[in-house]
Amino acid sequence: MDDFRSTEIIFGPQHPGIHGNFAMRLELEGDMVRRARLVPGYLHRAFEKLMERRTWHQNIALVPRICVPDPDVNEAAYSMAIENIMGLEVPRRGNYIRSIVLELSRLAAHLMGLGGLGGAIGLYTLPMWTNGERDYVLDLFEALTGGRVYHMYTWPGGVRWDMPENWPRKALKVMDHIEAQLPSYYSLFFESKVTDARLKGLAPITTSWAVEHGVTGPNLRATGLEVDLRRDDPYAAYEELDFDVITLKQGDGMARALVRWYEVGQSIRIIRDAIEKMPGGPVIAKTPPPLAFMVPPGDHYAHVESSKGEYGYYVISKGGKYPYRVHVRGPSFTHGIDVLEKMLVNQELADVALITGGLDVCPPDIDR
Repeated sequence: MDDFRSTEIIFGPQHPGIHGNFAMRLELEGDMVRRARLVPGYLHRAFEKLMERRTWHQNIALVPRICVPDPDVNEAAYSMAIENIMGLEVPRRGNYIRSIVLELSRLAAHLMGLGGLGGAIGLYTLPMWTNGERDYVLDLFEALTGGRVYHMYTWPGGVRWDMPENWPRKALKVMDHIEAQLPSYYSLFFESKVTDARLKGLAPITTSWAVEHGVTGPNLRATGLEVDLRRDDPYAAYEELDFDVITLKQGDGMARALVRWYEVGQSIRIIRDAIEKMPGGPVIAKTPPPLAFMVPPGDHYAHVESSKGEYGYYVISKGGKYPYRVHVRGPSFTHGIDVLEKMLVNQELADVALITGGLDVCPPDIDR
């Protein structure tokens, strides 16, 4: 590239269009991106190594930080891997509560992500509204787990304790409230000429390209491929719950946003269904106390469908109080490096924040 025609800039981590603390080194020709390289390392690091020096239960407080907007998938996948190695069977009621927690986490993450996308476009009313609704979801988490952002609620064997007596009623009230606001949000965002001009046709990808580059979750379903681990490889109570797998075919910025939008309604549907079908009984299997908790030798890969895509934990035990190795397969590691760097080439500088936000990248997953 001609040095007199090219410019190199650092985009982020302070840029408001970046969904988290990472930067990109962009080579520009005019206002067109000709080359993009991620600059990670601004967040928590070495999680996987730290887990080797912490007991099985101490890691429950560590893993949610690998994806702050959607933390509970980490607790679930990590616990599921341990349960498989130990042969633990989670009580049916515990699995139902896990499904509710995971859908609340997905709901909060999608509201936050869509609001950020609206802010990147310039529709600043949307993040004000969606973050306000997200606070009601965090209120539910606080009432259930004691924590608003990090919960440490899903443990090997089930969940730490049962729901408070009046919590299901509060949850249903919040679901009714959010659902009642959705038409106004849709009108504000998706019926806006600005949104249509900025997202329609933005950085489209095909199904074959997405599969080749390891794209998962809403970004893959936006290309038309009907893949969802909650249905295809059921865990928790999803096999007994009613929901649709949302897909669109365009594969562009608008499709990626719309898939997440419709999934908000599906999460509300799943939460209601789980509360209605909630069985009785214990919520956690009988296990030794945390300080005496031992896992026999073995290994297992457990995965769940997060708001960002496939989230997996490969756990190896050599027997004892600590994991031997833990590896996290987070979707943002793929979406935020290989996929994002390729998608930004030949895009306008003004669209960099929209493409990044549309992929819904979670930077701690990259830095882990």
